[in-house]
Amino acid sequence: MTKGKQIARLTPATCEQIQAQMLEACHKIAEDHGLVIEAAGWHNVDIGFSFEPVFRVSIPAPDGGALSLEKDMFMLLAERYGLSSGDFGREFTAGGERFRVSGIDPRRPRYPISAERIPDRKGFKFTAENVVMFITQSKHKA
Repeated sequence: MTKGKQIARLTPATCEQIQAQMLEACHKIAEDHGLVIEAAGWHNVDIGFSFEPVFRVSIPAPDGGALSLEKDMFMLLAERYGLSSGDFGREFTAGGERFRVSGIDPRRPRYPISAERIPDRKGFKFTAENVVMFITQSKHKA
């Protein structure tokens, strides 16, 4: 094994880079078993010294991609909450921070919309009304 550049501190950019390399290394194992693998984010950056990469391994969807229960659930329920199925993964700004829509949980009636803060991928819950408003504002700014 060759040694790469030694990393002294983990930044979001280095976490992304390391996770991409780990994902590439895992593709062969997934293929050998007829599965697909995809990055599902990373979290818990511990003051620049550790992070937890997240991968999703699943049976292939009809299109060859990975099945995503969160996305499927979102697509089924989005209209009920005033959103469109295309809003899954959409980015918006709230309180000066960037977020990405990552799901719907109908068991949380007050805060059913899940989103991750873009820089560190920390999960947050929002009201559907606020997310609709933030997405609408983002569309008008673009």
